[in-house]
Amino acid sequence: MQHILKCQKCNKYTLKKECCGVKTIETKPPKYSPDDKYAKYRREVKADDRKGKGLI
Repeated sequence: MQHILKCQKCNKYTLKKECCGVKTIETKPPKYSPDDKYAKYRREVKADDRKGKGLI
């Protein structure tokens, strides 16, 4: 089964492994788990990103 991929360079969606000479990435979000041991770090990174954009 193929998944939808996204080109990092032109932001187009495709089924190809490469686009614009760049490897495409999967667009699926990570699986949710209430026992996620990395959630704390993910929230910290998001907070830093929001501060950098002036949203917080």
